[in-house]
Amino acid sequence: MSHKTYIPAGETPPASPIGATLESLSGTIAARREAGEESYTHRLLSGSVDDVLKKIMEEAGEVALAAKDVESWACSSLAAALACQADSVQEEEATSLDVDLPTEYSDAVDHLRYEAADVVYHLFVLLERYGIDLDEFAAELNNRMTDEERPCGGVRLHEAFVKRGK
Repeated sequence: MSHKTYIPAGETPPASPIGATLESLSGTIAARREAGEESYTHRLLSGSVDDVLKKIMEEAGEVALAAKDVESWACSSLAAALACQADSVQEEEATSLDVDLPTEYSDAVDHLRYEAADVVYHLFVLLERYGIDLDEFAAELNNRMTDEERPCGGVRLHEAFVKRGK
């Protein structure tokens, strides 16, 4: 578990934290079909498909920009460390490099995580809109894995439903 995460006191973690989270998200989105217009998810499910497609494109772009920010902070920190090392190393060749990442790097990583969650949420709304449930989506992912990579007992697609492109 990441140092940034925790399990609330008195709660028992599920066997698969990501699985439980994605199942809960999927169920919540499905339930919002019956919500009123005050629900953002309901409006995405029942409104113009262009609305949810625009959000997916927007959020995917924000993920790309956030990843570039992370990379920028990492590279600038590495460059600064290399410059400092070059100044301090005279006749002796360096064998390691200490890089102190600034707080902006951690902030950028946190922002990337935030934007990635937006993409997953909007993708799940789109899948729900067209009746693709979490098991079917998991089966698509599992079908793309080798036998060694695929989880034991992982759901699979029947051959008639395996489509590769248009």
